[in-house]
Amino acid sequence: MQWSSPPAMEIDTGKSYRATIELEKNDGVVEVELFADKVPNIVNNFVFLARQGYYDNVTFHRVIEGFMAQTGDPTGTGRGDPGYKIDNEFHPDLRHDGPGVLSMANSGARGGKGTNGSQVFITYTATGYLDGLNPDGSAKDCSRESCHPVFGQVAKGMENINAVSPRDPGSAKVDG
Repeated sequence: MQWSSPPAMEIDTGKSYRATIELEKNDGVVEVELFADKVPNIVNNFVFLARQGYYDNVTFHRVIEGFMAQTGDPTGTGRGDPGYKIDNEFHPDLRHDGPGVLSMANSGARGGKGTNGSQVFITYTATGYLDGLNPDGSAKDCSRESCHPVFGQVAKGMENINAVSPRDPGSAKVDG
């Protein structure tokens, strides 16, 4: 599935949103709280893609032990996207401050804009160097430093993410 532009705003930022990730291995389920009130454009994008079935039957194609598990690419290569990019959106309360943080995977800023699409990752540990804001709340230079918008937190089922076997796109096998 591909689209020529990002989705129009469809979510209600006054409502709570949760996503359920169903893993094939051991029938694992992961529930994620989404922060629509803090990063509405990123959450709207994720909700739109999920409602379109974009993430259905998509594997974790990149899993690095002690770092993160990445998914959201139907091709399984790490190069797939929905056909458009959305800009970064950061909130000072949302940080890569521990395990279970749901964040956008991207290829850095290009032309002053973020390159977020469909790929997301869940952290296994704190990875503050991936925050889009410095510790004092000032913006990082995302054209020179790694900046990934946080938009959710695992609320239930982190043990299922921990059970996904390490892999890279070149050797991915479907098991989670």
